[in-house]
Amino acid sequence: MADIVITIAAALALGLIAHELRIPPLVGFLAAGFLLHLFGFTAFAGLQEISDLGVVLLLFTIGLKFDLRSLLQPEAHGTAALHMVTVILLGAGTIGLAAVIGIVTVGGGVGTLALLGFALSFSSTVLVVKVLEDRSDDGSYYGQIAIAILVLQDLAAVAFITIAGEEPPSPWAFALVLVIPAVWVLRQLLDRVGRGELLVLFGVVMALGPGYVAFESVGIHGDLGALVLGLLFSTHPRAVEMSKSLFSVKELFLVGFFVVIGLQAVPTWSDLLMALLLCAILLPFNFVSFFLMGRVFGLRNRTSVRTSLALSNFSEFALIVVAVGIDNGLFDDNWLTITALAVALGMIGSSLANAYSLQIVAKLDAILPDENEARLRANDRPLDTGDADVVVLGMGRIGRGAYERFVDRGGSRVIGIDNDLTVTEALRADGFTVLEGDATDHEFWHRLVVGGSAHTVVLAMALHDSNTFALEQLRIAGFPGTIAAVVQRPDQADHFARVGVHAVINIYSGSGAAVADAALDCRDGTAG
Repeated sequence: MADIVITIAAALALGLIAHELRIPPLVGFLAAGFLLHLFGFTAFAGLQEISDLGVVLLLFTIGLKFDLRSLLQPEAHGTAALHMVTVILLGAGTIGLAAVIGIVTVGGGVGTLALLGFALSFSSTVLVVKVLEDRSDDGSYYGQIAIAILVLQDLAAVAFITIAGEEPPSPWAFALVLVIPAVWVLRQLLDRVGRGELLVLFGVVMALGPGYVAFESVGIHGDLGALVLGLLFSTHPRAVEMSKSLFSVKELFLVGFFVVIGLQAVPTWSDLLMALLLCAILLPFNFVSFFLMGRVFGLRNRTSVRTSLALSNFSEFALIVVAVGIDNGLFDDNWLTITALAVALGMIGSSLANAYSLQIVAKLDAILPDENEARLRANDRPLDTGDADVVVLGMGRIGRGAYERFVDRGGSRVIGIDNDLTVTEALRADGFTVLEGDATDHEFWHRLVVGGSAHTVVLAMALHDSNTFALEQLRIAGFPGTIAAVVQRPDQADHFARVGVHAVINIYSGSGAAVADAALDCRDGTAG
């Protein structure tokens, strides 16, 4: 029990320090693993299982929110294929050169080097999705592209692990097609599941039962099963609600994943040097490669940069691929340590870069050559708000309510903007005029102010930083109209009041005031 308490306390302490330094807490969790290992701690019994459960739930929730059509886009499958080929070549060359000069020992020939390059060609699903979720960007265009590339990479990794395993998949693997009619029945059951703990429990059972366990039992990696089950539930009206209900449980278990990564490293100086060399050469190449491929496939500079920043890291699947290679006698045992170090260092670097992604994107966007709009993908072209009087940014519950109020009370021409494709499609089906757009896009703000007739903008996005960025762009463009914003904390309200936002509503205190007003109106009416 003492080991459990110490591990959790270390993760909390280092996570808090990371938070205070304004970097993602997962950097602190990785550091906690390194620190615990330095003092001789090992993973307590059950920590690996907690870590695995976090990954299973993560993949299940990815499936719940993922649009399968993204896989058909050339910017997804084309980028995934070309990037994998180029990284395998560069990774093999880098490791081969390191072996020649004596930094590391590699048994075998070109095939062994290529397999190590293959292991390093994946990006971290756990890290990328967590970064996207923390910024509420998992439904954005660039977020969906990044997730589509991750899904394709994960499929390649799972295929390799399945083929290279000690035993081939069972002939009963074909019976997995029965999961499809089974899920049809389970979807009907989901209609009858309540909220709260029942919905959480239902999601966990689906991810582990017909997802992980069913696939593992026939010799196919269970993580793939969790992803497939999520995809099969993704079109259910309650899919997003179930994903949100699992969020806290998944986040808690994923703490174990990052701590385990840190605890796995037992490095020598040569191991550390090799890991640093891989990070120094392959991660910058990943960024440039993803960026150039994005531009080739018709993405804007900003979209390509944000996708590249998200994906420029090494995957947890690299550890599994290397472990399979060690079991088959292809690598020395020290390659698992080198890979674990490279994965951990890559995660730290990627987390820090993504923490300042808006600043990085803005600086690169200012120096990169302009795009040819005619060659851009339809989903990535600048938006035109037309003749709308009011623009609502963020079409969640608050934004939707504001939209309806403007229409019902003022008869205004209103247009909503949201970066989540599934949200925009659902709202259009309900009769809303909504566009999919990235509120941190400089070009979007230019077109909004210059090309449209809007006199009111409502900042109703989930993140205060996003609303602040939008406000800055409106000020830079000299927007003369009314700006209203929603906040969640008093300090955010004070900030917006100081910078001249015309109307600021705290969604929590505002709701309380609305309830009180309604009660007072009822009392006065009864008294009268």
